[in-house]
Amino acid sequence: MAYPTGPTSARPSAARPLTDLDFRSAIRIEEINKLIQELGKYEARDYGDQLALEVHSAKDFIFSMLGLVQKEDHRLPITNEYLLLSGGAREGALDMDPYNLGDYAWGPDYDLDFTLLVPALKLHDRNQPIALDMRNCDAGHTWLNLHLFDSDTLARWGELCCATDTMTDAESGLYFSPTKVANWFFSMVATVIEETRNNPRRGLPRVERVERNGSITTLLLTAGTCRVLYDLVPVVSFRGWPAVAQAWPTWSHFWDGKVTEEAAIGGFYLLPACSRGGRGDEEREWRLCFSRTEVQLKKCIPAPLLQAFQACKAVLRLLSQPRALGPYHLWTLMLWACDRLPISFLWQEENAAHFFLGLLDELLHCLINRSCPNYFLPHCNLLKHVQDTMVLLLARKLSGARAEPAEHLQTAVEQAKAAVKLGQGKAGQATEEGEGEEEKSRLAEKIQQLVTENQGKSISVYLNPEDVSKPHFRVNQKFF
Repeated sequence: MAYPTGPTSARPSAARPLTDLDFRSAIRIEEINKLIQELGKYEARDYGDQLALEVHSAKDFIFSMLGLVQKEDHRLPITNEYLLLSGGAREGALDMDPYNLGDYAWGPDYDLDFTLLVPALKLHDRNQPIALDMRNCDAGHTWLNLHLFDSDTLARWGELCCATDTMTDAESGLYFSPTKVANWFFSMVATVIEETRNNPRRGLPRVERVERNGSITTLLLTAGTCRVLYDLVPVVSFRGWPAVAQAWPTWSHFWDGKVTEEAAIGGFYLLPACSRGGRGDEEREWRLCFSRTEVQLKKCIPAPLLQAFQACKAVLRLLSQPRALGPYHLWTLMLWACDRLPISFLWQEENAAHFFLGLLDELLHCLINRSCPNYFLPHCNLLKHVQDTMVLLLARKLSGARAEPAEHLQTAVEQAKAAVKLGQGKAGQATEEGEGEEEKSRLAEKIQQLVTENQGKSISVYLNPEDVSKPHFRVNQKFF
């Protein structure tokens, strides 16, 4: 049977084949690329001289404050090694549960955000074995037994240990407690901050808020015209590499030949976080953390893929609730993608849209299958705890974003515009307030000088009703 052919005019034009369309949304890849680039321009932090100085001032303040914590309590190491990460904990800097990190937004609350890992215990030069007890934990978590430590360490940290119900021997009370450590750390930071508020010094950043978010201590500072958020996390720092992850360095990776073995497996941390989904022991469980290595790996990730990652984070932020999915899941998927795909393909700038759509597809796939293997510990599933009802809800939201990627990216661009504008407005307000405080300070100094130099004389202040901003002083019959 012959089928009728349509009119010639109905055939698609051969002049420009539509090979650059997204199959799911029918949006041009070029349009998505433009939106990703536009979003990147607004999210890029332009460090001018003034901003760099203000950020440096905020960092110095944080480090000085931690030095005061050490002097006050003598528990923190005298010479410590902090790890400063770009982005707050809720932006994927750490593998922390996203629903327990507080509500802070770029623009309304801060202009720049950082995460600082603060070693409470620094186990770098110890000869005795470290007792990581993983028998009662989910994958990627451990208890830390201090019974092998020296008497000085036990004297400092013994109060922050706890026992286990299943042991009655002398070792039962020596499990380092992440909850007690986080409580102690927040209390000490809050105490030191209160002391600095009671004894203000000109030129220091102003502490706006000190808040506890799970095991994280969050500080919001104003340094000049810049509002800076710091997430401070008390951790246990190790040299070397954990036995449970010994297989990871032997596999083929995208960073092979670009990162030395010493840098790749030179150290790891324990975060104060227990097994997911309420299954863990909050009093004893710590979470393995490889942030030191991740800092090195990030240097090897192609820029177009990082742009797509940032865009995908912005879209994920729009989904808001529930918070079972976080930026660290995206970060993990991106690391796996780097190992899976040719690095030359990932360096092609015009492929940023494909990377963005691919990350959304990958995230949806992992969510539906409830499987997101940790990059360093593949047997540790980051989505194992997510309940079926939450999976369905999140899958629907992600599916909607995947069906309309341009609309969601455009919304993210508008939010980034608003955040930049709001930050500039706050900066202008801070500048005006700073100028007002400076004028008051100059006036106070002038009055103090007049009083000191003219003791016993009559001093009067006159204000012009038409211009009260300029006071005039009279000492006896002489005006100033």
